[in-house]
Amino acid sequence: DTLPYTANNQSIVMPMYNASCWLDECLQAVLYQDFTGTMELSVFDDASTDDSRKVVEGWRERLEARGISVVISGHDSAQPRGVGYAKNKAISQSCGQYLCFQDADDVMLPERVRLQYEACLLHPNSLIGCKVQRLPEGSTERYTRWINTISQDQLITQVYTSHGPTVVMPTWFCSRSWSLKVGLFDEGGKGVPEDLLFFYQSFRQGGGVARVDQCLLVYRYHEKGATHSVKEETIWKLRVDFLQERVLSQWESFTIWNAGKQGRKLYRCLSPNNQEKVKAFCDVDENKIQKGFYTYEESKQRPKPKIPVLHYKDASAPFIICVKLDMTGGVLEENLNSLQLKEGIDYFHFN
Repeated sequence: DTLPYTANNQSIVMPMYNASCWLDECLQAVLYQDFTGTMELSVFDDASTDDSRKVVEGWRERLEARGISVVISGHDSAQPRGVGYAKNKAISQSCGQYLCFQDADDVMLPERVRLQYEACLLHPNSLIGCKVQRLPEGSTERYTRWINTISQDQLITQVYTSHGPTVVMPTWFCSRSWSLKVGLFDEGGKGVPEDLLFFYQSFRQGGGVARVDQCLLVYRYHEKGATHSVKEETIWKLRVDFLQERVLSQWESFTIWNAGKQGRKLYRCLSPNNQEKVKAFCDVDENKIQKGFYTYEESKQRPKPKIPVLHYKDASAPFIICVKLDMTGGVLEENLNSLQLKEGIDYFHFN
């Protein structure tokens, strides 16, 4: 804690695990940053079994010649401790006043540190993101489009969707003081969505989100990505709880938009108190509407709760929307527009 935190001192925070084949491109990009203040690279190696650490050491001289100090540490236990642990270590050994999170397999564009630092000065208690270019082209097309096109308002309203954080973790940038206020990344390791937990925690602390509307990162998609170890169910449960805490607790009643599998699943996962607030399901599917209601078979109540199923035009706001965005060829979006509703007040997207 005796390290000097200086005003425009940036730490690039990089957890690393078996990233040897990506590192040259990644570190070359750090070298090419056009930021003129002080920078350091803080790398924590989470028990890599390849020559990752040697590759980073090989870049030390070039980075230091360019005025970028390099801090490398790690451990060599038999097992990696996980991304959360490695991020915490990389942060704690760094000394910049601002933190630029960098994945070892991604590539930052030359303006990244400078533009995100400028945005951070305007939004001090926020997580700053940016637009991305996905590699290989066309992988996760819907997700990438979402990252790059949601509006500033939607960065706040769409935090409950299955896409996860509205500014994606590999693009995060924030002040050290904000990071300290939010707290540590979860160190549960494999299967824990440490970025989603941190993102939610930042909101609970009253934090904001902002995005630099420029592509500042080449975001690589590959099978070894840590994301693949997290179960859908784990994320579903966290999302439902966050939705209940932030939105449903404020509402007296609401409608679930989707009388199918996803809508009914959401209903079943709500607390008994929130289940009682569900006035209806709504849908466009005539068959579901014809049946007239959904019976909650697993209920301990007698008689079992029966929730009406209505056509969306006959239903009343507010809505929780359990239909996937961007999958209906614009039909869902048109239907919503036709009701003249405001996202974040009259409805929230959950899927």
